[in-house]
Amino acid sequence: MADDNNTGAGEEFRNGGRAVIATLAAHGVDTIFGIPGTHNLEFYRHLSEFGIRAITPRHEQGAGYGADGYFLVSGKPGVIITTSGPGLTNVITAAATAYAESRPMLILSPGVPTGLERADLGMLHETKDSSGALAHLLVSSQRTRTAEGAAQAVAEAFAMFSSSRPGPVHIEVPLDVLEGAWNGSVPRQIPGRRPGLDPRVVSRAAESVGGATRPFIVAGGGARRASTEVRAFAELLDAPVATTANGKGIISEDHPLSLGSNVRFPSVQAESAAADVLIVLGSELADSDLWGGLIGAQTSAGIRDEASKQVVIRCDIDPDQLGKNLGGDVLACADAGEFLTALMSELNQDAPRTVSTGSNDSTGSATSARRRKTERSGADRVTGIRESWGSDFDFESIGARVTRLVEQGAGPSVVVAGDSSQVTYDGSVHALTASTPDQLLYMPGFATLGYGIPAAIGAKLADNARPVACILGDGAAMFSIQELMTASELGLGIPFVIVDNGGYAEIEAQMVDRSMEPFAVKLARPDFAALGQSMGGAGVTIAESDIDELLPGAVAEALDLDVPTTIHITIGC
Repeated sequence: MADDNNTGAGEEFRNGGRAVIATLAAHGVDTIFGIPGTHNLEFYRHLSEFGIRAITPRHEQGAGYGADGYFLVSGKPGVIITTSGPGLTNVITAAATAYAESRPMLILSPGVPTGLERADLGMLHETKDSSGALAHLLVSSQRTRTAEGAAQAVAEAFAMFSSSRPGPVHIEVPLDVLEGAWNGSVPRQIPGRRPGLDPRVVSRAAESVGGATRPFIVAGGGARRASTEVRAFAELLDAPVATTANGKGIISEDHPLSLGSNVRFPSVQAESAAADVLIVLGSELADSDLWGGLIGAQTSAGIRDEASKQVVIRCDIDPDQLGKNLGGDVLACADAGEFLTALMSELNQDAPRTVSTGSNDSTGSATSARRRKTERSGADRVTGIRESWGSDFDFESIGARVTRLVEQGAGPSVVVAGDSSQVTYDGSVHALTASTPDQLLYMPGFATLGYGIPAAIGAKLADNARPVACILGDGAAMFSIQELMTASELGLGIPFVIVDNGGYAEIEAQMVDRSMEPFAVKLARPDFAALGQSMGGAGVTIAESDIDELLPGAVAEALDLDVPTTIHITIGC
């Protein structure tokens, strides 16, 4: 990596582009996603010198989704470089997705030269107010005025990512600044400053959970970094844990206290309502996860059941999230891991205990031993809830079946990229057995089509040794099918499993439910296997009737290749 605090380095092109790229490198960035264009070349000029690889998708929206998949597996914020005008507007949907799902993303773009804002001169890619538009959609968007200011803006973005609720940030660098002189140095990393943890809140929480006889934990995307602490806390309380889709895998889903990412199931919601203490970690309890249901003792969304004596403890790094969709009695504005560590210390339990596996088990903490005098063990509660899942969800749906078969072929550590497809939200979300919080790439809140293929590419780039698969519907696939070419170019052995039901089947069903004659939902599709082959990869077609026999082997073979494989599952054929 070049040392750009040495004034001799890159003297000939020591410009605003170099200021930005040098600062990215100083913050550990090794990969960017984007498409070179006329106006962003001074960003691209410096990438190779600083050891940053450039990934070129076939559409900027793919750059955004690829960056998101890269973050979910690597833990590093995704970085995108666009050109001005359409390059930037193409990435907006991906950026809005990152905002809805609270994921870090940094978008860098050039802008019209200083002094020509809103001039409407007809310049190439001229946009009325790019940063103003994105400021209304993202965490922040700023137009810088100097090369030094652009570098500082990058450092500030990374400080925000590590200290508060993450989300997408856009930095616009005017063309004259991008190409003009940089006379400063790389700014130092700014330490993240998370909210201070109030010890009185910890004490109140400890008092509540210490006397709980039927505790219940819900963990969301805001607790992804606290996987170890969530498991230790659950074992200490002997409490069942359910997660949202974004929290999937925070606690291994084969753990006896895990209820999986199934907060939408009526049985899980009923248990949350019956709990005497409900602990919600890093989630707004959104309807996109609950599907019209409720978590906690409520009579309607946001209205607590006055007859219940349930105590609700909520923890979130964003204070504005603490009261959403369910009022709380103890509110901790803090990082989930820091809060749970302090809470367990307050309870005088420094390490996780052996979890109980049945009502006669005598292991575990003194707290959980007292509880078992009056209540079933946490594992027994989980077993009882799971027994009712047959009426909560169809585990033999095509999405669930395909997910299990892909997992069988790829192994238990597989990363599965989904999409806004029935095979994801009525399949992979519930059927995949995740043991870590990076195994499902999905966006339940914004629910954007076209996410899966580029997100899988980003995940594979983050960890090439990890098995990565993509499972999505034919409708979603057509939003970003061009990125198969990107996967081929990069030599990525990813199986893209496209479940083809002939169009937008769920929307068709909704039309029927509204007594409408279905129209505009039955779609012509290509031969996906042949299309994958034409883009330099492999392709295979499997009929629905043959998936049990053929799909696991096809997935295993695809993972051994250095090109992508399009696996076309034909439904009803």
